[in-house]
Amino acid sequence: MNRQTKRLLQRQGQIDQEGTPTGGSRRPPPSAQRRPPTPDRPGLPERVIGFAREVRNELAKVAWPNRPEVVKYTLVVFVTLVFMTSLVFGLDYGFAKSVLLLFGT
Repeated sequence: MNRQTKRLLQRQGQIDQEGTPTGGSRRPPPSAQRRPPTPDRPGLPERVIGFAREVRNELAKVAWPNRPEVVKYTLVVFVTLVFMTSLVFGLDYGFAKSVLLLFGT
């Protein structure tokens, strides 16, 4: 045991000045009893219904896009998907051909 640990244990009252453990510094083990349920807490069905009500209220606050916006966003996604797929295919094809040409197989 180093000096720093010894001083810390002395400050906490776990050992005396000579370094011998003191007898009464141990904490009692925590009790294994469970607390009784509080009567204020609602049951499971009430909590589920309350959660569903809160979800519905939050979804009512969402700014949903209208049909033209959804169509526009869908087209943007598809065009981007086709472009990126073509780009990756083109790069892969070009690199494959160049490697085959370089190594002459």
